[in-house]
Amino acid sequence: MHAPRMTNLTSSPVYKPMSEIERYLASSPLPKTILELVKLRVSQMNGCAFCVDMHSHDLKKLGEADERMWSVAVWREAPFFTEQERAALDLAEAATRLDRDGVPDDVWDTAAKHFDEETLMALVAAIATINAWNRYGVTLRLVPGPGTSRR
Repeated sequence: MHAPRMTNLTSSPVYKPMSEIERYLASSPLPKTILELVKLRVSQMNGCAFCVDMHSHDLKKLGEADERMWSVAVWREAPFFTEQERAALDLAEAATRLDRDGVPDDVWDTAAKHFDEETLMALVAAIATINAWNRYGVTLRLVPGPGTSRR
């Protein structure tokens, strides 16, 4: 384990605009559970321990079952997720990986069947934003756990 490269991301000038996007997402029509499931899954994919810790705690505050949180990494094989949640997680994975052809049409079309246009755009914003937060967390080696800021 490496030492953190920065002790307080919240003091950086980049924090305020990122927080504005988070405020929008919190008031958007995207269901909070889906928002946090997507944040957790993308953070797992990107190896951001700080964000995995934070979004696990956020899901717990929403009353999420442990079995569902533990199964986010294997959501395709787990029976615990709705079709709408699966569509969101599939889009999140495709948009995080972004191969040279971008997000496959079938992934987008499935998500579009489960979310209206405003909610789908909030989902895309959530995916983009958590990927950015993960880049900060991994690059700066933010440390999860007690005594760290979880909002």
